[in-house]
Amino acid sequence: MKRWFAAAGLCLALLPGAAQAEAPSDPLGWLNRIASAGQRLNYVGTFVYQSGKHFETSRIAHRVDSSGEYERLEVLDGSPREVIRNSGEVRCVLPDQKTVIIDRPGGRRAFPARLPSSFSNLGESYRIRKGEVHRIAGLEAQAILLEPKDDLRYGHALWAEVQSGLLLKSRLLDERGEIIEQFVFNDVRIGGNISPDLLKPRYVSTDDWRVVQARGSDVPRSEAGWALRTPLPGFTLQSVVKRPLGRERGDVVQMVYGDGLASISLFIEPAASDSAAAVLGAQTSGAINIYKRVAGAHLITVLGEVPMRTIQRLGDGMEFVGQ
Repeated sequence: MKRWFAAAGLCLALLPGAAQAEAPSDPLGWLNRIASAGQRLNYVGTFVYQSGKHFETSRIAHRVDSSGEYERLEVLDGSPREVIRNSGEVRCVLPDQKTVIIDRPGGRRAFPARLPSSFSNLGESYRIRKGEVHRIAGLEAQAILLEPKDDLRYGHALWAEVQSGLLLKSRLLDERGEIIEQFVFNDVRIGGNISPDLLKPRYVSTDDWRVVQARGSDVPRSEAGWALRTPLPGFTLQSVVKRPLGRERGDVVQMVYGDGLASISLFIEPAASDSAAAVLGAQTSGAINIYKRVAGAHLITVLGEVPMRTIQRLGDGMEFVGQ
């Protein structure tokens, strides 16, 4: 009987009517709806990413059925790239480099499934409110605005399709309200069947391709070996993963800090004897700020879509605590 209820619940979750539940009245309810819609709805469409003068168009197809979740994302501009996601792994295909990078599905994903599943502490760091309804890609979209309460994080503006909650547009905003980056659908179809052909890989690797296994091993947070000297307000350590760098090169430890919306990755690896001083310090790549420093025998690299002051404060505050 329990199996019947589980199967019936899954079927109801996949029905279009279930996806188009009554719109919530509060902004946190909208955030939960947006986070859920990106992962449990069928959709196919084309969206544009903008950061400064850089524009990039991608096509995405996403399907959920009783066997799991499937997604194919193809970048249509510049060097060809393809990301194939299923319930068990993520494959990033770089045909120009004849390389496939295999990783496990992470909790944080790409547009339009950019939001985490939990917002329990988000109100501590952001003022959250509903905005107006706008028309995007031919659909009505409810705006949800998140204004930071301090200078350690950026603001966010989200537009979700009124009937389904699928994210149609998102903006990352600096302290002056100017756009740092933006994702927006040009066209999208929500619901209905997604043809298997739309989910098939375009590129097939052969024996001369390089396969990179990026999967790591989870490490208990208390055994990371590194810790922040002074807590960063609103940010908590969310995960620690260790990955081998190769023979005689040791491991790299990745620590992820987040505030419920913004995420910062910190990588700690053995410093090479010829570490070039020129690469140390602050750098920016698109919407991502990067900071590198040497701590004893280790190289610390911090990166994330948060202000540089936050990146540097995290990097400078890390200290070795053993393990």
